[in-house]
Amino acid sequence: MNSAQLRIHQAAIRIFAEHGGTTVNVSDLAREAGFSRGTIYNNLQDPAALFDSVCDMIAKEFRESINKACEGIDDPARKVSASIRLCVRRVHEDAAWGKFIARYAMLEPRLGHFWSEVPARELRRGLIAGRFRFDREQVTSITATAGGATFGAISLVLDGRRTWRQAGSDTAEVVLRGIGVDAAEAYEIAHSDLEPLPSVAVFAAA
Repeated sequence: MNSAQLRIHQAAIRIFAEHGGTTVNVSDLAREAGFSRGTIYNNLQDPAALFDSVCDMIAKEFRESINKACEGIDDPARKVSASIRLCVRRVHEDAAWGKFIARYAMLEPRLGHFWSEVPARELRRGLIAGRFRFDREQVTSITATAGGATFGAISLVLDGRRTWRQAGSDTAEVVLRGIGVDAAEAYEIAHSDLEPLPSVAVFAAA
């Protein structure tokens, strides 16, 4: 994706986040991106497919940025916590991204697929190591619960009812306690310092 295509996709995220729907008017897109209509057409093979392309970009970027941010973390509990908290933190740093996720995550499977990848893998790894306590068959339900709780935390931040630190830490702590982590340790992990996720441009432009 070149710089113009990335700028168009970021403009589309803002439009979809604010107005909903799955199609966008090319004139509105050009205005939001600061381009001419000709530039839009020159950089999009099919403007009607832009929503799908945006979903693919966000899903890919989020998966890769979480993996990058967690490279140095070995403890499954800290990886699960980081996945939740970094997602909520991104809302604070990019409100349009958060609004897009909040509006479409429950409707578009690609946006929630991350929870069946990284967190699910860490749940299984922690279970085998004796770090967590739950039935193996519950992994899918736990990842769905963690994803839903995270999307709920995003809404709290967007509505101004909780800060990203409060919502992210609270959600991570509850999830960790639910899978068998000691309450005091769950609190410590959920409130430990974390570096922010890399910018969306780092991965989307690759």
